[in-house]
Amino acid sequence: MLQELETQFSELERKIQNLHKSYHNLSVNFAELNKEHSELKMKYDEERKRSQVLAEEQKNIKLYSAISGNPEHNRLMKNHINRLVKEVDFCIAQLQNSGL
Repeated sequence: MLQELETQFSELERKIQNLHKSYHNLSVNFAELNKEHSELKMKYDEERKRSQVLAEEQKNIKLYSAISGNPEHNRLMKNHINRLVKEVDFCIAQLQNSGL
């Protein structure tokens, strides 16, 4: 009976050591993945900002092209002017409603 208990205790001790090794390996893996996630998140944010800047630059290039008389972008220029006129009209209406 004592021999059987010792065997069971040894088996339990071996299982605990294996669990401890597994836990340690998972902790190390988690830390590495967490670091990689942070790096990828920073890269994503940088690329998103870069994409926004490029989109704004592309919009400005089209607008400058339309201003310079490029016939391909005349409609873009007309739309931009119409939007600005509507914005000015809205501001005028608000000023008139406020009594100024």
